[in-house]
Amino acid sequence: MADPSSYRPKPGQIPDSPGVYKFRDEHRRVIYVGKAKNLRQRLANYFQDLAALHPRTRTMVTTAASVEWTVVSTEVEALQLEYSWIKEFDPRFNVKYRDDKSYPYLAVTLNEEFPRVQVMRGAKKKGVRYFGPYGHAWAIRETVDLMLRVFPVRTCSAGVFKNAARTGRPCLLGYIGKCSAPCVGRVTPEEHRELADDFCDFMAGRTGTYIRRLEKEMMAAAEEMEYERAARLRDDVEALKRAMEKSAVVLADATDADLIAVAEDELEAAVQIFHVRGGRVRGQRGWVTDKVENVDTSGLVEHALQQLYGEEAGDAVPKEVLVPALPEDPDAVSQWLAGRRGSQVSLRIPQRGDKKDLMATVQRNAQQALGLHKTKRASDLTTRSRALEEIAEALGLDTAPLRVECFDISHLQGDDVVASMVVFEDGLARKSEYRRFQIKGFEGQDDVRSMHEVIGRRFRRYLQDKERTGEWEETPAPTGPVPDTTSGPDTAPGPDTEPREDDGRPKRFAYPPQLVVVDGGQPQVAAAKRALDELGIDDIAVCGLAKRLEEVWLPDDDDPVVLPRSSEGLYLLQRVRDEAHRFAITYQRAKRAKHIRSSPLDAVAGLGETRKQALIKHFGSVKKLKQATIDEICEVPGIGRRTAESVAVALASAAPATPAVNTATGEIIEEDDGGSTT
Repeated sequence: MADPSSYRPKPGQIPDSPGVYKFRDEHRRVIYVGKAKNLRQRLANYFQDLAALHPRTRTMVTTAASVEWTVVSTEVEALQLEYSWIKEFDPRFNVKYRDDKSYPYLAVTLNEEFPRVQVMRGAKKKGVRYFGPYGHAWAIRETVDLMLRVFPVRTCSAGVFKNAARTGRPCLLGYIGKCSAPCVGRVTPEEHRELADDFCDFMAGRTGTYIRRLEKEMMAAAEEMEYERAARLRDDVEALKRAMEKSAVVLADATDADLIAVAEDELEAAVQIFHVRGGRVRGQRGWVTDKVENVDTSGLVEHALQQLYGEEAGDAVPKEVLVPALPEDPDAVSQWLAGRRGSQVSLRIPQRGDKKDLMATVQRNAQQALGLHKTKRASDLTTRSRALEEIAEALGLDTAPLRVECFDISHLQGDDVVASMVVFEDGLARKSEYRRFQIKGFEGQDDVRSMHEVIGRRFRRYLQDKERTGEWEETPAPTGPVPDTTSGPDTAPGPDTEPREDDGRPKRFAYPPQLVVVDGGQPQVAAAKRALDELGIDDIAVCGLAKRLEEVWLPDDDDPVVLPRSSEGLYLLQRVRDEAHRFAITYQRAKRAKHIRSSPLDAVAGLGETRKQALIKHFGSVKKLKQATIDEICEVPGIGRRTAESVAVALASAAPATPAVNTATGEIIEEDDGGSTT
């Protein structure tokens, strides 16, 4: 626990202008991001008597080891920078709403020649018109089913569409009148797009005009004694009215607004959002968060606005946003929202009338969501806590292992040997901390030796990071050299590589676990324990989980620990082990596939992909390149004589590829492409 006075800036150092500030811990990881109109006044609040601080603020300032700030010119810039940093650094003491991407939307793919109506989830795509979000996918399908009678827009997948076009027969919806069947040419692309545009207009709230138009057509058909057409139009009007009933009118027609309500207690907060378009509730969504920082309702509203509109633009930001409490600087937030929308946005608290009544409904939904969340989470936390306590009791640990790391080795008959490291914190997977390794200290298959190497490399990096942060004066000398070569975009650099700049992002190996789990039995556990002993680490527990009987092995014990099959602790260990196995075998398969696609040119040092492609393009194939002279190779732009000599030597020493055989005729196929297999 740090003393805030040890890193408090000197008087006069902090400017009195707007800006954004970051608190970092002893590992240089950003733990809190905030903004202020006046940096000097705001930061002074953090360095008062600890007894006067809120418990969460006190925990944050005692966890931190330094503070820094960036000056901006306006409060709007501060708001934008704060949002960017929270997204980038993921600070542990900032309120972060879980952005639930699983909400379904009704989407119209206007970017296709024949637009399609469908249910979509996940990130929004360019050229697609979205309506929602909805609480359930079935609600979308019910609405679409009613509207297809009037707007028979295509709903089939690309495969079904192509098959119908090939056979000349539409699908069932085409026969029953719920699809205009553009696949077989019943309508032109222009006519089908007009149907899709009408569908979008109706969903956007322009309903009254369209229904009145249909009613006039119905009356005209009846006067002309076209009774069948009039009956069909009558049924169309009824279908549209039933679809409209599914989203009742709550505000005046043409009102576009989002209503945000917050329900909170001392520890958690729930946010509910109602999306009103054309006076009707078109969608609903909600988030729940832990109140890890000392924040009031205004702060929660501001964070919700950042989360909701931080990556939106245009009409996705409505003209009006109704909130239960205004942010600390409502003018700056309004300007930020207006910049996202491209026009003025009204941010206010409803005071009377229909909008206030609807806000009360949103508030009730928020209260119910918070109560439901607390009920579910209590059960979930209880299960995970029981699992960790069972593991601690079975392994004889002093405390529950809040951070568990599991290692697994994967290979194919001794080739492409790799290892994985997965991390579970508080019983949940932390995928951002997963790491993978290549085994390069030796050749061949030896799981025990591989495990020793990986454990040694992982914790040697931990000791290096610990020494770099100044937590101790001396580093114990490891016994026995262990190569520290890693590979892949998410592995740590080797010992000869400069450590990356301290930018506040989570370090690769900076945080030690309380428990190391290895996939295997006694030999693997002994190898892992030996690697830790060689590095002088004696405060990390080690165990292994053998697949055969799901036995838990401890170092220096001849008999395994057998947990009951119904044990939550065993179930958690199995999940950790299985996740490590999945991660390792995925990496091993990717390496094997890359190895199969390798070329003799890969062996030429300093020859990048651009010059490889230039060589292949110039000569046509590796076979023809192999027949070229050094002078001919030098004719390729960017290839000097020394590189040409290296290419010639590499191709001359490369083993000939196994000839391909046509299995139908038995003929040997001459290779004439740009690569070879090994």
